[in-house]
Amino acid sequence: MAITKPIKNHIQALKKEFDVLKKGKESLLGLLDEAEIPESVYNSNAIENSTLTLKETEKILFDIAVSRDVSVREVFEAKNLARVINYIRTKSQEKEIDREVILLLHQMLIGGIKDEIAGRFRGKGEYVRVGTYIAPAPEHVELMIASILSEYGSDHDSYFLDKMAKFHLKFENIHPFCDGNGRIGRVLICYQLLRLGFPLIIIRDKEKEVYYKAFADYRDGKNSKTMGKVFSLALTESLHKRITYLKGERIITLSEYAKKHRKSPSAFSNAARRQNIPAFREKGVWKIGEKFK
Repeated sequence: MAITKPIKNHIQALKKEFDVLKKGKESLLGLLDEAEIPESVYNSNAIENSTLTLKETEKILFDIAVSRDVSVREVFEAKNLARVINYIRTKSQEKEIDREVILLLHQMLIGGIKDEIAGRFRGKGEYVRVGTYIAPAPEHVELMIASILSEYGSDHDSYFLDKMAKFHLKFENIHPFCDGNGRIGRVLICYQLLRLGFPLIIIRDKEKEVYYKAFADYRDGKNSKTMGKVFSLALTESLHKRITYLKGERIITLSEYAKKHRKSPSAFSNAARRQNIPAFREKGVWKIGEKFK
């Protein structure tokens, strides 16, 4: 089942407003993207069981000493992923995703961590599993990646988020690399969105249960609806955030807003999670424009 028409209409309206407001404010959007990188890095790495906190991730990216001993690998993982995100912000408009782009991003991500596997797909004898799921044999990876790239590029009829959800699900099911599949897959989501003129999104560690369920739903019944919902909520939140900043509104926490208007904080939190109000998160805290009615 595809993303519903009301959701499509809402995203279209937000995109139209975003496109109007962003004219002449590219520097502000750049600052928002840069400020969001630590949060993006933290969440994507946390999904892969990194022990770094958001504060530790921020310190590492700003070359500030961390108060506890952290592994060299986790430091590299944070810095490398930040470099990849910065790279796609400037390079995504140059070309569509292809085999070379995917391999380059993987080289940037894994280089200095596991150089022997960086920038190449799994080879002979390199099998991987995710939980109880065994990924396809390595000899099938090249053809399967070529197939999903071709399918994505030639599909001009499907709604863009439905198309992206299927691509992400298939990419992760192929699990083309020995390591870094999840992080590269989530970077590719942002790459695809940037090419369509949308902002970056964050798949959050706190919501990984639904994210994991999306893969189970697809493997069990080829159902991409759950992943489509994950994408649509993340994109709506990203658009709400940028529109609020572009309007120059005073931004307050959602708890402050609820108190000011004598409303139930839990009701507002639920509405924010469903994106029924223009709320967004910064460092895990829900916020909203003060003038929202």
